[in-house]
Amino acid sequence: MLFPAAGIECHPLLPFSVALGVSFFTSMGGISGAFLLLPFQMSVLGYVNPGVSATNQFFNILACPAGVWRYWREGRLVWPLALTVAAGTLPGVLLGALIRIHWLPDPRNFKIFAGLLLLYIGGRMLGGLGRDRAQRERAAGCRNADGTLAVCRVPVWNTCAIEICFQDHTRTASTPGLAFLSLVVGLAGGIYGIGGGAIMAPFLVSFFQLPVYITAGATLLSTFLTSVAGVTFYSLLAPLCPHVSVAADWRLGMLLGLGGMCGMYLGARCQKHVPAFALKALLAVMLLGLALAYLGRAL
Repeated sequence: MLFPAAGIECHPLLPFSVALGVSFFTSMGGISGAFLLLPFQMSVLGYVNPGVSATNQFFNILACPAGVWRYWREGRLVWPLALTVAAGTLPGVLLGALIRIHWLPDPRNFKIFAGLLLLYIGGRMLGGLGRDRAQRERAAGCRNADGTLAVCRVPVWNTCAIEICFQDHTRTASTPGLAFLSLVVGLAGGIYGIGGGAIMAPFLVSFFQLPVYITAGATLLSTFLTSVAGVTFYSLLAPLCPHVSVAADWRLGMLLGLGGMCGMYLGARCQKHVPAFALKALLAVMLLGLALAYLGRAL
């Protein structure tokens, strides 16, 4: 099948299958999988134009709702956390799109940026694995002592702080601090072509000490909202940049999104059966391996 906007040709089952497999594993940690699909598009399919970032975000728009719905149904979607993160991420995503188009259109420079970014994310997540593993596993479990699925509560949410209660643990985070961090994350995510969940999830787990079982739904919802804004912004910029392909390849994005939709739902459904430590270790290894591959090819 020919994808005219991307300027590539491949079998339609290839992007669908890869998106399904990637999203199944990454959605368990609250990440859409876009951070892995972008190098797949660039290195395997040969899609290197800035429009690949918009296509990646279009994948998020189609794939994320299935996972978000599953987390909401199980009572593990923390709306205040998701909306706070989205409000901070949104302006950063728009600014990141401008930087991607005007300052990082060259594939080599972009791979260096992406490699350094993923190296930092993976290193931070890997470094947090050894911090009191037993205590973290107890705090991150998704079931109560009687075997019923635990439900998250947010007794406090205002302009100063957000308080999250899960089982017998309570975590309090600064709302302005969370919004500012989300702004920085959105900037990097806008450049890379993701909603920011791949960057935000490790911070919520390691820095704010929030269990992965309650951050997953929030980061996926935030990724969806910011990706809608990102794709819209890229589309509006396309007529102003006739010298470079900026708009998303809708046909390729559709195949990736449909595969991601299936993988997201299955991953969200299976997440409660997988230990939190295993989820974080899996994500950390994938991030570090991808970062080294990027830097090795670009330098």
